[in-house]
Order: sequence, then structure tokens, then C-alpha cells
Amino acid sequence: MFAQLHNRYEALLNENNFVTDLLATVEEKTGIQKKYIASGVVSLISLYLLFGYGASLLCNLIGFVYPAYLSIKAIESKKKEDDTQWLTYWVVYGFFSIAEAFSDIFLSWFPFYYAGKCLFLVWCMAPVTWNGSAILYSRVVRPVFLRHQATLDSVVNNLSDKAKNMADTVTKEAVNQALKNDKNQ
Repeated sequence: MFAQLHNRYEALLNENNFVTDLLATVEEKTGIQKKYIASGVVSLISLYLLFGYGASLLCNLIGFVYPAYLSIKAIESKKKEDDTQWLTYWVVYGFFSIAEAFSDIFLSWFPFYYAGKCLFLVWCMAPVTWNGSAILYSRVVRPVFLRHQATLDSVVNNLSDKAKNMADTVTKEAVNQALKNDKNQ
């Protein structure tokens, strides 16, 4: 298993993208192999997540920036599969964010919480068959949604109608006030 991970790590470092180009530039200037530079950066990020101030921000950036970048690339591609993959990630990310909003005040006091959260988010975005967002969506989110879809549709339609009525009322009131002020001048 370690050999597989090592081979995957080496393959990632040999792909052609912005990060590997940057690593190659640093390797050229320092003479240090890019696999050691990448390992050092990953180690520093891991240590920072474990012990650093602002680990929450770093963890949220990891869980947001890379998926957002790949989501934009998916939108621009012709394939449907990558769209589905990233939509699934964002649905799971949304559910996780809502749950975390209520529990973060307690969980953030646990040692290594942000490292665990970051590992969870990386698992959810990982390009593997056992991708966390696909598993959580199919086993948790989808069954709950299908069970309550009619109720959710009703609530969304009701809120949508109320919002439209409120917007119409506010618009009419604003127009009436503007016309009234125009007549007074």
C-alpha cells in the first residue's frame, strides 16, 4: 500500500500544472528535488494545522480554493461527470458547513480538530473511487432528501412566493413614494 501511495505521489509531482511548474522552478534555483520540497511544504502545512494560530482559516482555504478552481474548470469542460463530482462536493460541503456552524464552538477546542477537519475535506475532494463526498451523498444526503423532497419543495415554493410578494410590495411602495415626492416638489 505504501508503494502505491509513493507511486501516486511521484505521478502527481510529474503532472504538468501550476504547482508542479512552481516546484520545478524552486528545484532549479535551489538544487533540492521537488519531491523533498513538496514533502516539506505538506509537512509545514500539517504542523500548522496541528499547532498554528489561524488553522481554521487555512483549513477553510484548503476546503474551498482547490475545489472552487476545479469547479470552474468543470463548468468550462464539455464532460458532465466532473460537473456532477463537484456539485456533489459542494452539496456535502454545504451540509458539513451547516452542521459545523452549530458544533464548531465546542469542537474547535478539541486538539487536532482542524487537522481532522482538513483531512475530512481532502477526503471529500479526493479523486479516488472512495471519495468522501460521493459516499456521504449516496448514503446520507440523497436518502434524506428523497424522503423529504415533497416537504422541501413545498417550503421552497412557499418561501419563493412570499419573497416575490414582498418584493412586489416594496417595489410598489417605493414607486408610490417616489411619485409622491415628485409631486411635492
